[in-house]
Amino acid sequence: MAAALASLLLAGCGGKADIPEATLPILAWYSIPAEHLSVERFQELKEAGFNINFSHIGSFDDAVKSLDCAQQAGVKVMFTCQELFTDPENTVKKVMDHPALFGYFLRDEPVNKDFPDLAAWADRIKAVDPDHVIYLNLNPNYAPEEYLGSPYREHVHKFIEEVRLPLVSFDFYPVTESGIRERWWENLEDISQESAAAGLPFWAFALSTAHKPYPIPTMASLRLQFYTDLAYGAQGLQYFTYWNPVPGTWDFHDAPIDLDGNRTPVYDMVKAMNAELQTRAGIFVGAKVLQVRHTGETVPPGVTPLTDLPEPLITLDTHGKGAVVSVLENGGVRYLMLVNRSLDEGFDYDIAFARKVERIGRDGKAVKVPAKGTQTFHLEEGDCAIFRWK
Repeated sequence: MAAALASLLLAGCGGKADIPEATLPILAWYSIPAEHLSVERFQELKEAGFNINFSHIGSFDDAVKSLDCAQQAGVKVMFTCQELFTDPENTVKKVMDHPALFGYFLRDEPVNKDFPDLAAWADRIKAVDPDHVIYLNLNPNYAPEEYLGSPYREHVHKFIEEVRLPLVSFDFYPVTESGIRERWWENLEDISQESAAAGLPFWAFALSTAHKPYPIPTMASLRLQFYTDLAYGAQGLQYFTYWNPVPGTWDFHDAPIDLDGNRTPVYDMVKAMNAELQTRAGIFVGAKVLQVRHTGETVPPGVTPLTDLPEPLITLDTHGKGAVVSVLENGGVRYLMLVNRSLDEGFDYDIAFARKVERIGRDGKAVKVPAKGTQTFHLEEGDCAIFRWK
């Protein structure tokens, strides 16, 4: 399923020769508004490393214009408009063969009582177009149980079983002005495990637009969010948001593109992050998570501490610092991924393997690591380290 979704994207942003070529789906949430639709704007979006546009567009005519502009720029579109809700069959018939169509968006953050109507809506779309993605986004686990209609994990399971969409997506913005919300990792555990049990890929987010209580992102905070998402098996990555929403309930500011349509410093940061992600995309697209554990003097709630080392590890010492430790398998190759859980400090770690392995750098290049001898490496704030072996 993950490979099928990725194949909907245009080729040309795969990894270096040292790892298999692949393309991570990277979606721009709340993107180019109707009044700014143009080929140039979509080219700018693509230049920042996005391959799926998701604009909040009301009218069918504007939604089709977004498809046309996206096609010329080489970008896909997550399609939405009022007519998709009021007349889904006829609306889908008109756009289902458009080359820029990626899929259809239903709505954001439903609760249990919404699931029957969403399933019926999705079934009407599938009856006309069974080949494109149907997508919505779930609440985070700090949404109250009484609001969701059940405990969170049951809510996710119920969504998968009742709405029957081809992927699971959820939002959780862990980086706040007062620190990292610890239940984020538990949320990833629930989403990753429920998705895997159902044989579905999941997509996750990073926050790119500041608003209380969320600060302006940094490279460390983007790395922490996306590399942790990938360590848990995410097959698609999303930014909230690309274009600055009009401030109202939330004091949105410092999006990659501001209210007047100008690039901000966050645009350049996001562009660099996306390039870095695609360089090693071949590790993650289609990967299966074999194990996720956590190191540290304390570990977040809802996760499993690392006690027994996975083969071929014989030493892993983070000296009490917190790290996500993930083992992935992809195409007969296994990967060990470490992610620094801290945004405040980097740390040195000691690692040794019982066989020869390779360390994959940010540039996608592989460097051999000697067998049996203990090596010491440094892991920067929010960053990841990746090792591989066959």
